[in-house]
Amino acid sequence: MTQKLKNFLNQKFNEQLATSKGTVAHLKMENIVIDDVVGESGDKDIIKKIKTKPELLPYFVASAQREVPIAGFIDGEFVSKRIDRLLINHETKNIVFIDYKTDTDKTQFIDEYKKQLKGYEILLRSAYPEYAISGYILWLQDWTLDKII
Repeated sequence: MTQKLKNFLNQKFNEQLATSKGTVAHLKMENIVIDDVVGESGDKDIIKKIKTKPELLPYFVASAQREVPIAGFIDGEFVSKRIDRLLINHETKNIVFIDYKTDTDKTQFIDEYKKQLKGYEILLRSAYPEYAISGYILWLQDWTLDKII
């Protein structure tokens, strides 16, 4: 087998591994609720990690929507997306959304991620034109939150 073929196969294997890891992480995150009123549900290890970062707790309340489908037009093209975690406060007209990422290198795909979150903002703004919108990446390898929008 040539070196080029080996490199190609290794790259494809690593991409599949990353996709699989991300899928499992998203499934686990989907069920996380940490709420003083409702209680806790989901993976206990993840709940422990989130609790070590008090700034994350407001995003894991029972009223947070998870895996929210959204669709619309961006630059004349119809797109359909899914937002990992969405909080809408109709009283304050404020929307916050979070996208989970499992990357260990936060810089490698950051431009693509910024474009992805900008797309979420565009779709949300078309549905909620009077609302303030904020978007974050939650890096699951170190539980840090980066504001993107």
